[in-house]
Amino acid sequence: MTITPIKTGILSFGMSGQVFHSPFLNEHKNFELSAVVERTKKKAHLIYPEIKSYDTIDALLADPEIELVIVNTPNPTHFEFALKALKAKKHVLLEKPFTVNSSDAKKLFEAAKKYNCEVLPYQNRRYDSDFLSVKSVSDSGKLGKLVEFHLRYDRYKYVIGEKVTKETQVPGSGLAYDLGPHLLDAAISIFGTPLKWTKNLGHFRPDTQVDDYSHFHLLYPEGLQIFITTSMLVSEPQPAFILHGTKGSYVKQRADVQEKQLLEGMIPSNPLFGIEAPSKQGILTSITTEGIKKQEPITSKKSSYMHVFDDVYKTLREEKPYPVTAQQVIQQLEILEA
Repeated sequence: MTITPIKTGILSFGMSGQVFHSPFLNEHKNFELSAVVERTKKKAHLIYPEIKSYDTIDALLADPEIELVIVNTPNPTHFEFALKALKAKKHVLLEKPFTVNSSDAKKLFEAAKKYNCEVLPYQNRRYDSDFLSVKSVSDSGKLGKLVEFHLRYDRYKYVIGEKVTKETQVPGSGLAYDLGPHLLDAAISIFGTPLKWTKNLGHFRPDTQVDDYSHFHLLYPEGLQIFITTSMLVSEPQPAFILHGTKGSYVKQRADVQEKQLLEGMIPSNPLFGIEAPSKQGILTSITTEGIKKQEPITSKKSSYMHVFDDVYKTLREEKPYPVTAQQVIQQLEILEA
């Protein structure tokens, strides 16, 4: 069977374009990295000699060969550029946060239906090996009835950054919108819609204009409590995932192995890509019926963000449902904007 690659354009060649999208599009047999928007510095051709570099987004969207557009521009522009791409009859892969509010997200999903296109959320952290190990343990039943789930994303950055769209009061700025979508999606993808939730933000760095701490508390059926924390002021990162149940607990450090490897220049086809260091093993602690504590190291399976593009291809070419649903994205945004 002849495979027609999906010709893809990226709206920005900054960190996300260079690290999270281009390497996978370049190596995936079902995609063709066709074009990029570079407003000033033209550097994409140094890595990908055949790529077309456009000066403007409108110019890329006017390219009749482009079938899929990746919107990886600053958060406040997501809705505008995604809608513009849909109106140009392009499919869209949209980075987090999908939009800065749930009403705009609903408008994009409606526009996608109107123009007979797909608008797909890019939630690559569903394919992190650390998260997948947590999901596997949760699904195994080894912990019994789940009682409590803690998710953290810790960083240390005391100094105010230079990125205007992250450090000033524009729509979608602040830590909650930067890291919150990853952890909220993790909870929602496993446990679905919470019964209720609360959100608390903190502003601790001197002269900060945006939140540098956020905490979400989600309540689920049968009393399951989920606590999500992100902070810019953790000098010693805590375990990223702690899951407690009636029969035991699972504790897992964040590995973040793929991002680290990509930043170091490793390509996704490298046999070592996506493999965690042995020191990052999670620990499953259970209590036997005799009351004896038993600990078991859990080695995470290899994973790859290449699976995001596998899913995009299956949706666009084979009409299979995309794993991240519209309902899940809207729910995520309703919590973020609460």
